[in-house]
This record gives sequence, C-alpha cells and structure tokens, in this order.
Amino acid sequence: INVIETEKEYKVEVAAPGMKKEDFQIHINEDNDLVISMEKKVENEDKENKKYLRREFSYTKFQQSLYLPDNVDKEKITANVANGVLTIELPKYSQEEKAKINRVIEIH
Repeated sequence: INVIETEKEYKVEVAAPGMKKEDFQIHINEDNDLVISMEKKVENEDKENKKYLRREFSYTKFQQSLYLPDNVDKEKITANVANGVLTIELPKYSQEEKAKINRVIEIH
C-alpha cells in the first residue's frame, strides 16, 4: 500500500493484480477511518469427469484501515481499479472550504 500527499490531495494505492472493482469494498467507519477490504475466491472448475491428482483453490482476503485527516473532503473521495492497482483519491479542503468549516460563531 502506498500513501502519497500532494498540495491538493492524498492518494492511496493498493497493488491488486487480477482483482476487479467488484472484489473491493471501501467505506468510512464510525471512527473516521477509511476501511479498504478486498476478497476474492477462485475455484478452478473442470466440468469433465476426471480424477484430480491436484486441484487448487485460491482465496484472497485483505483489509486495511487508514485514519483520515481532518482536512479530507469526505464527500469528494473517489476510487478506481486499473492495471492491477486500486487508487483512492482523497481531496483536501480548499482554503475557502476550510474557512467555512472553521468559521467563528458570533455570540449575540
């Protein structure tokens, strides 16, 4: 897993050769963590009547939790899978958006 920070975003990359987008689940839990889960079960099936000397089952499961900094705009998080890599983009709030979030409340 790689975590990269730029001025405008954080980017998380997870190596996932042979995986499709259906194999992943990404969510934010109650502790404000980004949770990435991957699960894939592959059975090599042969429909002909054969005596197996060896038959392989492949099962892959992965889960990683990452704490999200306060400056991540959770509404704009995106993810995609391409060339065996899951990429999650976590945009940071702009200065204007940050000012709105951290505004001072006037007391009347």
